[in-house]
Amino acid sequence: MAHRSYPRSINLGDAIEVLADAVPDDLALVTNEVEYTYAQLDERATRFANHLLSLGVQRNQHVGIHAYNCHQWVEAFWGCAKIGAAAVNVNYRYVEAELRYLYDNADCVAVVTSPEFVDMVESIRSDLPQLKNVIVLGDDYESALAAASPDRDFPGRSGDDPYILYTGGTTGMPKGVMWRSEDVILGAMNSMRQNRPIDRIEVLGEEAAAAQFKMRLMGIGPIMHGGSQWVMGNAIVGGGAFVMYSRRRFDAHEVLGLASRAKTNTLSTIGDAMARPLAEALIADPSAYDMSMLFSVGNGGAPLSTGVREQLRAALPNIVIMDSYGATETGAAGTRADDGSPLSAPKFQTGPDTTVLADDGRVCAVGEVGKLARSGYIPLGYYKDPEKTAATFPTYGGKRWVIPGDFAQIEDDGMITVLGRGSVCINSGGEKIYPEEVESALKQHPSVFDAVVIGTPNERWGEQVTALVQLRPGTSITTDDVVAHTRTLVADYKAPKAVFVVDEVVRTPVGKADYKWAKEEAVRLIG
Repeated sequence: MAHRSYPRSINLGDAIEVLADAVPDDLALVTNEVEYTYAQLDERATRFANHLLSLGVQRNQHVGIHAYNCHQWVEAFWGCAKIGAAAVNVNYRYVEAELRYLYDNADCVAVVTSPEFVDMVESIRSDLPQLKNVIVLGDDYESALAAASPDRDFPGRSGDDPYILYTGGTTGMPKGVMWRSEDVILGAMNSMRQNRPIDRIEVLGEEAAAAQFKMRLMGIGPIMHGGSQWVMGNAIVGGGAFVMYSRRRFDAHEVLGLASRAKTNTLSTIGDAMARPLAEALIADPSAYDMSMLFSVGNGGAPLSTGVREQLRAALPNIVIMDSYGATETGAAGTRADDGSPLSAPKFQTGPDTTVLADDGRVCAVGEVGKLARSGYIPLGYYKDPEKTAATFPTYGGKRWVIPGDFAQIEDDGMITVLGRGSVCINSGGEKIYPEEVESALKQHPSVFDAVVIGTPNERWGEQVTALVQLRPGTSITTDDVVAHTRTLVADYKAPKAVFVVDEVVRTPVGKADYKWAKEEAVRLIG
């Protein structure tokens, strides 16, 4: 395999090549279908990169990846980075209007897609003159890789090369968050190295070659979302292996089977929707899976309730539960090792570049509610949206910040409690109430399996706290029960004024509360 000689930089494409040269035979990727060493993953990514070049794809252009979790998703991601192009994550749940907007807004010149999405892509292609090439996974993709060169004869790369991540947020069409390659490595993919500096990219290969133990990090959420991409990035930057769940539907037994086979060390979940079935499967049959190499369960994106934490501790008594805070715009901003104490809202230890700011840009006093903010290695802004960029990435006192919209407060011990997004904040009689805090309290009730909280119209208060709860089988509750329980954990004005039992609390594919559904359902039930 020919290697072009040029100065390397803190860059995703350089990172994968440095590791492939330093530890070619080490495991890099494990899915339900394949296992690849660094050399194998690097060669497939290289062939894909050369195929893109043969199609005319150039540096700084954007290539969509429109597929379920699969090893080709990972190959295409690293292949794009090798030629200085950005891999654009396409949400496979989007309907035609959302897809048309995303492909157009992202200026995608090519897309890699699963066969089941080809018809949808073709139905909007006439509206997308810049979308020149559609690469279909399967025989077409494999033929393209087989015909492409395995040589790394690429133009030089830089830390300025683009990384772009589209996020749906809570309202409106998806928006693309633009990062520099160097900044996303240092701001979102360096946690496994305890955020130690990277003065030159070759350090990653040297560390991997010298390491006696190589970490295996498992992600079970869709890799079209930032959280799973950053699990992958941390695995590679840390010289370990990325274990990716690649079945179409979440199945706790399939997840545990892969974790056992891959000798996973850390497993990343997204809230109760994923963690509860895993814990209950392990409790039901403790000897079915070998979890002896697992020492940490990480959680981010949606909170873990106290009940699920207790189940995890019962199922895996020797593991540490690590909570993390991050957003598409902030990267990895905070962590907390669970100490067994109940929390009414997520609380994190953050670095010196993360704090809580008031609207005028000053740092909030202890206990004062403001908005979580991060400086340092942060994105450039939103792609083709200077207005949103200016609002979300302000500069105060010469320092540039990202303020994605989460309300938060600094605690006496210096940790930061994240209260929730203003977009779903409930204003009841002038009091601001954050749904996540009330949901956490509700889910500590022994009869409550899941819960979501929204604001609904109220003549006296403007909005009232309304809860939709899903009960555990064979249990029942009254509104008075729920209110009395909630008031033991949060202030009385935060307690629900209406409680409805539903068959199921609907959540998004990554386990987050679907507040749009909840609002519509609550209004319907209230009548």
